Amino acid sequence: MPTWISPVTLHDPLCTTIRLEPLDVRHAHDLLAAADPRLFLHSPQDPPEWSVAGFERDIARVTNLPGVVAFAIILAGGPSAGRAVGRTTYMDIRPDHRGLEIGRTWISRPFHGTRINPEIKFLMLRHAFELLAPAAIRVAFTTGETNLHSQTAIAKLGATREGLLRDTRIMPPSPARPRGFTCGTVYYSILAAEWPRVCEGLMRRLA
Repeated sequence: MPTWISPVTLHDPLCTTIRLEPLDVRHAHDLLAAADPRLFLHSPQDPPEWSVAGFERDIARVTNLPGVVAFAIILAGGPSAGRAVGRTTYMDIRPDHRGLEIGRTWISRPFHGTRINPEIKFLMLRHAFELLAPAAIRVAFTTGETNLHSQTAIAKLGATREGLLRDTRIMPPSPARPRGFTCGTVYYSILAAEWPRVCEGLMRRLA
């Protein structure tokens, strides 16, 4: 487990919809109910099988990856308070270089286009740039070149697009991708000096 970043619950008064809890197998039942094969058309993050056991195995796999701290996305209010509706991670954690990536994120489809994604990014970016000791100097994002929805969301944060590496991902056949395909990876980043501007934009979206 990376010692620079500990698996703690992330929350903030500005984030009224969700909090982020350390991902655990107890979230498997909720994640099975929240998931949809269409979420994974452009992402290899789908579980090995569509069952509680399959999601438990996927959670165990993700939480044991080196350089990864994983979170469940938990509804914070309303009749479904406490229910997990997706997951996200810090990954490629590099303490010596004070850098990390935010990725492996998926959110249940009914919550697309809501406050949830900006709240997730506010919590994770604020933790990285303001609360870690020492603070991060770079946060990266990557997504498949075919995932235009994700690219739009990352750009809306104010992240800088750094380029495309071609044919970096083999997307094997799955319930989401019956034929499979190969695609490139698009790279983005936010630097510590850019965080005040990005933070201001997120706060406006969440006001």
